[in-house]
Amino acid sequence: MKHLKHILSGFILTFLLISFSVMTVLNFRPLYYFDIGYLNISQTSGYSEEEIRENYDALIDYNNFWGPDRLEFPTLAMSENGRTHFEEVKVIFVALEYSAIVCSVLSGIIILWMHRKREKEYLLYTSILSIALPIILGIGIAVNWEWFFVMFHHIFFQNDYWIFYADTDPVITILPDAFFMHCAIAILAMVILGSVICAICYFKRKAKNRN
Repeated sequence: MKHLKHILSGFILTFLLISFSVMTVLNFRPLYYFDIGYLNISQTSGYSEEEIRENYDALIDYNNFWGPDRLEFPTLAMSENGRTHFEEVKVIFVALEYSAIVCSVLSGIIILWMHRKREKEYLLYTSILSIALPIILGIGIAVNWEWFFVMFHHIFFQNDYWIFYADTDPVITILPDAFFMHCAIAILAMVILGSVICAICYFKRKAKNRN
């Protein structure tokens, strides 16, 4: 029963790490701003950097639960299939945002409770669980990013509306696959960092209890 308690706590903290990492990277606009130059997005898309930023900012604002109910790009056209896809994307991100809030509250309660009981094993389970996912996904990304990208969309979307064409949804020209790969790497790096911090806290508390 005690191990089950620690495993369940580990799952909650792990999901917090994942949802928080995804939300942080999603809203970390400097990563995309850097990629505008690094990936030569202005040259490949034919849009100015200012125009690219405006349209990207509109997309990120929309994807948050506090954002507008309807997506409107400042200067880019959008098909009905494209609009439907972005609506589906928003549902996923909003669910992650609310999950992050709930898991934050639960994790705070867990940490305080475990600290009062002088229990630390949940930190080890969190570290193990949160390192397993980056390893599995990291292998997939390293072996074949395009396959991983396609499989991700097949898993999370029940249609092919995510397949954009530049003539009807020019936003695809400012969202290259390489940018999404950079986002995936950043998310995995944050989760790994969280795993390492949990492991350090566990072994520090273990050494302190031993002394």
